[in-house]
Amino acid sequence: MSTPFGGTARTAPGLPNLPTPPTGWPVGSYAKYEEAQRAVDHLADSDFPVRDVTIVGVDLMLVERVIGRLTWGRVLVSGAASGAWFGLFVGLLLGLFSPGGSTIGPILVGLASGILFGLVFAAVGYRATHGRRDFTSASQMVAGRYDVLCQPRNAEKARELLAKLAMGTNPA
Repeated sequence: MSTPFGGTARTAPGLPNLPTPPTGWPVGSYAKYEEAQRAVDHLADSDFPVRDVTIVGVDLMLVERVIGRLTWGRVLVSGAASGAWFGLFVGLLLGLFSPGGSTIGPILVGLASGILFGLVFAAVGYRATHGRRDFTSASQMVAGRYDVLCQPRNAEKARELLAKLAMGTNPA
């Protein structure tokens, strides 16, 4: 099997290579991912075979949190900064492989070119939106709840351990 980027796919032994629905019996349901993670961590600390456990996010939502307003000034500064980093990288490469020994000239040329191209590309991209998206945001996938599933052979033991965790008792 190959990956979209070439080479062979490497999955853990026993895991399916293609996306498949999860299997197992529900042993716990949690409102937050951290709670489901804590439950599985408790199972692992209790020497439970966690290889039989799966955390499944149910009722998935894409949440886009608005970070701030986008202005021409922010767009140009951001474009110049990203262009500067790329230009610095190109300038360093040119400086390393240029004959003559001086690296400062190629670095400065790369930096200036990067800033210029960064400004131009940022301005063209922002102008193309025609003001339809004048804000910056960060997106993340979240679930309405997180179910912990376990293979049937160990599901009852998992339920018992998670019930002790919910009651606040530690079997160890």
